Amino acid sequence: MPGDAQDHTPFSAISADETVRFAGTEPFWSGDVSAGRLTYKTPENPIGETLAVSRFAGRGGLSFSGERDGALLTLAIAPGPCSDGMSDRSYPFAAMLKHGEETRSGCAWTDRQRPTGEGSAAERR
Repeated sequence: MPGDAQDHTPFSAISADETVRFAGTEPFWSGDVSAGRLTYKTPENPIGETLAVSRFAGRGGLSFSGERDGALLTLAIAPGPCSDGMSDRSYPFAAMLKHGEETRSGCAWTDRQRPTGEGSAAERR
């Protein structure tokens, strides 16, 4: 873990009242999490499904955990530049979604901490 190993202060770069948006490619997936609810979307389910999650602020980032289709689902958010690999956008956070045995990587942002670069207006929704 980078930084001071003696620092046990919980991650505070994203406040509990912010909406976190996330997206990934290959396969495409996206969604948002706010107020204890995570919405997970795919091209096959563009409206998405919403589930209850608990928030944990660790030393190096956030995680949101809940259950989907009888398996644990965890979304981990960590600070640092992230690229979707398909555009010139740079996102302020990396995202990792684990559902059962499947793991997906992507990027994340908030309304306060938005992507930068070409095409970033699409993330302002």
